[in-house]
Amino acid sequence: MAAVDLGSAEWERYKISTQDVNLLKKLGISKKPKAVCFPSEESYPTPPMGYRPMIKELFRIGAQFIGYREYAKKLAEVNERANTLQKLEQSEEARKKAESDVVQARREADKAKTDAAGVEDLRKRLHDAETSLSEHITAQSAREEAILKRLRSQNRRFVSKTSQEFELEDPDNDPLLDAVSFLEFHGTEAREGIDQAKAGLSRLFPYFFPKKEEPATFLALAKCFNPPEDLGLKMRQENMKVVVESTVALVTDSQQTIDWAKVGDRTDRADKMAIVDQGSKAQHEENPVLSRDQAIFNS
Repeated sequence: MAAVDLGSAEWERYKISTQDVNLLKKLGISKKPKAVCFPSEESYPTPPMGYRPMIKELFRIGAQFIGYREYAKKLAEVNERANTLQKLEQSEEARKKAESDVVQARREADKAKTDAAGVEDLRKRLHDAETSLSEHITAQSAREEAILKRLRSQNRRFVSKTSQEFELEDPDNDPLLDAVSFLEFHGTEAREGIDQAKAGLSRLFPYFFPKKEEPATFLALAKCFNPPEDLGLKMRQENMKVVVESTVALVTDSQQTIDWAKVGDRTDRADKMAIVDQGSKAQHEENPVLSRDQAIFNS
C-alpha cells in the first residue's frame, strides 16, 4: 500500500510540474521542462509478495502508455491519410463525373447545333417551297387568264361566222371551264356544217370540174369552188357554148332553115327554149352527167 501511495505522490508532483510549465508558457517565461520519468522498480520499497504481479502489470501498462500515444498519433495520421485519400477518390470521381458531364454537355450542344442547323435548313427549304409555290400559282393564274382570253376570242369568231350563240344550262361557275364548254358547242356545230358542206361540194365537183380529181381535204375542196374568177359564169359560158355547138350541128344535120336573127331575139322565149331543149339533148348524149334541168339552169 505504501508503494501505491508513493507512486500517486510522484504522479501528483508530475502534474503540478506540468501545470507550472503551462503557466510559465502563458506568462511568456520560457523554462525548459524537465524530462518526465516514471519511478523505476528499484525506487519503490519492496512490496509484499502478493502485490508484485499487480505492480508489474501496472508498470508494463505505464511503460506502454507512451507507445500507445505514438500508435494513436500514427493511427490518427493514417486515418487522416485515409480520409484524404477518400476525399481525393471522391474528388477524382467528381472530376470524372464532371468530365463526363462536360462531354455529355458538349455532345448535347453539338446535337443542338446540328438540330438547329437542320431546323434552319428546313425553314429555308420551306420558305423556298412557299416562294416557288406562290410564283407557280401566279404563273398559273396568268396562264389561265391568257387561255381564257384566247378561248373567248375563238368563241366570238365562231359567233360572227355562224351567227349562232349558245347558253349553258348548267354552268360550272368557272370562267375557264365555261369558255371551254362554249367552244365545244361551236366546234360541234362547225363539224356538222363542214360535213354538210363537204357532202354538197362533193356532189357538185364533177359538174364543175369534170376533168379534175376531187381533193381529199375539205379546205382544198372548198378552195376549188372559190377561184378568183366567177365559177358560175364560167360554167354557164361553157354550157352555152356546148348548146350552141350542139344546136348548129343538129340544124346542119337536119338541113332545116332557121332564122338566126329570130333565135337571137330574147323576147321569143318559146323558140329559145326549143333551141335549149335541142342543145341539152345533144349535150346529154355527149356527157350523160349533165341533165336537162342543169343545162336549162346554166342557160
